[in-house]
Formats: sequence, C-alpha cells, structure tokens
Amino acid sequence: MEEVPRILGLDVGNRRIGVAVSDALGLTAQPVLTLERKNPRADLRSLARLARKYGCQEIVVGHPLHLSGERGRQAEKVQKFAQALAEVAALPVHLWDERLTTAEAHRILYEAGRHRAEHGRVVDQVAAVLVLQEFLETRRQDAPGPETSGPSL
Repeated sequence: MEEVPRILGLDVGNRRIGVAVSDALGLTAQPVLTLERKNPRADLRSLARLARKYGCQEIVVGHPLHLSGERGRQAEKVQKFAQALAEVAALPVHLWDERLTTAEAHRILYEAGRHRAEHGRVVDQVAAVLVLQEFLETRRQDAPGPETSGPSL
C-alpha cells in the first residue's frame, strides 16, 4: 500500500490537549501524548511542532457540540483555537463532531481494567484517538473506489 499524508488528531480541553496521529497508511489513529496547557500561544506552537515532527498534512480537532448539535461556549472556544492553529501550523484544520468521545474514552479505560482515578491524562489521548479514528473511517467510506472497465476477475 502507498503511504498517505499523516493527520494530527486533537481533543482540546481547558487544561489539557490529547494528541493522536494517523499511521503511515491512514488506517489507524495512534496516541501520542497529552499536552498540559500553558498559554494559547505556546500551545499552538507546540502543536505546530508536533505536526511537523510527524509529517502531518492536516489536523482534526474534536468539536464539542451539545447533544442537540448546538454549539455552546466550549465549541466556540475550540473553533477559535482551531482557526488560530490553522494559521500557526499553516495546515488545513477540520472540526469534527466529538459528542460523547470523552465518555467513550472513559468506558474504554474502564473495560481495560483502569479505575477512574488512573484515567488522568490518558483519557485525553484516548479521546483524540477516537476523534481521529472516526475521521479516518468516514473519509475512507466517502472516498471514491477504483474505477473499473469491464468485468472484475
């Protein structure tokens, strides 16, 4: 299989940012780290450096919409952050609906035998993986298939 451009996936919170990256084939999302937030400028520069380090050509940011689909204050903050990140990293940034990903991340960690007290910084990475994995799968499903002429063998 041919290598595809890698994608950085982010779960942006007020105190931490979970970071994931797609594999070289664009099939799976892998956890990278949890970035402890310092200030917006430093956070943006750190994420731009990570995107360069992993050779990412795009960034996906989890968009925390309400269950109703409405945008609240946190969604507005994340949207502004994503716009600033697009400028600093000079890469396309996609907002991706992340409703319930943090709850799903906690469920996955529970099933792995970790108590909530142990989730800490890992839950942000797992949420970033979930956001990016869903983005990758949706993109693959929406991609046009190979064209064929005549019957296949």
